[in-house]
Amino acid sequence: MAKYETLAEYLASISKPENAQQLSALLDSIKTQYPQLALRIAWNQPMFTDHDTFIIGFSAASKDMAVSVEAPIFEKYLTQIKVLGYRATKRQFHVAWGTEIDATLLHHLIEDAITYKQGMTTFWAPKTN
Repeated sequence: MAKYETLAEYLASISKPENAQQLSALLDSIKTQYPQLALRIAWNQPMFTDHDTFIIGFSAASKDMAVSVEAPIFEKYLTQIKVLGYRATKRQFHVAWGTEIDATLLHHLIEDAITYKQGMTTFWAPKTN
């Protein structure tokens, strides 16, 4: 697997241009709505951080894009994610290419993640048992 240093490299790796455009538009929308968040490539995928802590990440597959957030945020919205018809796996859900992600859900995921990560100094939230 190639290691991506830039968003342009990541987007160029997506086989269908329309899928790369969909992800790019989504990332641009988040940058516009949340200018305090930093967009970066980490763990070989685009993600947004706030004060160097993980907020939300995206990854592209052939049939869909995965959206990932910290476990407590994911669990809080899991029922809504399923009601909206997204396939859920461990701490992420999948949005089929050509399907727009629900804007209200995305807003809640980001807002709650920002609030949850306030005062945290680690990239990932500490694991709880």
